Amino acid sequence: MTKPYTPTWRSMLFVPAHIDKFIQSALRRNADAIQLDLEDACPPDLKADTRKEIPRIAQQAADAGFDVIVRVNRPWRLLVRDLEACVHPAVQAITLPKVPDGSFLRSVCEILDECEAQAGLPNGHTRLIAMVEDAEGLGNLDDIASATPRLYGVIVGAEDLAVSMRMAVDPDTLYVPNIMALTACRRAGVAPLGFIGSVADYADQDKFRETVQRASRLGFEGAFCVHPTQVDAANEAFSPDPEAVDRARRLLATYEAEMAAGRGACTFEGRMVDAPVAMQAQQLIERADAIEAMTQRRQSKQAE
Repeated sequence: MTKPYTPTWRSMLFVPAHIDKFIQSALRRNADAIQLDLEDACPPDLKADTRKEIPRIAQQAADAGFDVIVRVNRPWRLLVRDLEACVHPAVQAITLPKVPDGSFLRSVCEILDECEAQAGLPNGHTRLIAMVEDAEGLGNLDDIASATPRLYGVIVGAEDLAVSMRMAVDPDTLYVPNIMALTACRRAGVAPLGFIGSVADYADQDKFRETVQRASRLGFEGAFCVHPTQVDAANEAFSPDPEAVDRARRLLATYEAEMAAGRGACTFEGRMVDAPVAMQAQQLIERADAIEAMTQRRQSKQAE
């Protein structure tokens, strides 16, 4: 499998794929990725016609400099048709709802292999985002997170999970499932996505900002946004602070100089620095560099 382009999506803005005015509005926002929704936001009687429009809409978004994700339907008869329509050069990833286990992802990958070959795309072009939305998926998180190299990340779907677990949707009930997902992602080396809360709570912008900032501190890397007002808060929360990045570069330079001199630890700005502290600084720098590279890629596409 060819190693695909690996983005660093901080904000993935949902857009109903059948409403052109919402699509045009989204293209004026600053989301890292436009997520065209064929699932819940698209009425059943419009799915077939909307599905046919995905390549055109995806290319329009790509031409505007956006990465494109499509959320598809879960029932197999709809899913297969969605996958066939959504494998396209302008579509970087597909979000799969209600993923029960790793075998489901591997079955999807077989279909993607065939679709990519037919479309003349490199094998592995189409990444996957797995939504864990019920008790079965929650019990198979490690299996899901390690199922395929196509997997970009995993996110917990709060509303559907609450139905399955017969629980409320609040920070208390969602904390453990989200931390379980984050831990499984780190074990498997894929992106932990989401936050401790419901994506539908967009009216209180200050609260949402606090929620995504908390998610960033916990180790999440990006989030779904259901409203354009959430995009800037997500981008800010999941971006390293420039001053912190500058400090990390200076810390790492000091540490590496001390290591070259044969010392195992050093002091930087009054604090001890050993290998774990240096590694945290390196991770911060790498994330900042990845976001910068993604931003430059988008600007280059817009300039074409």
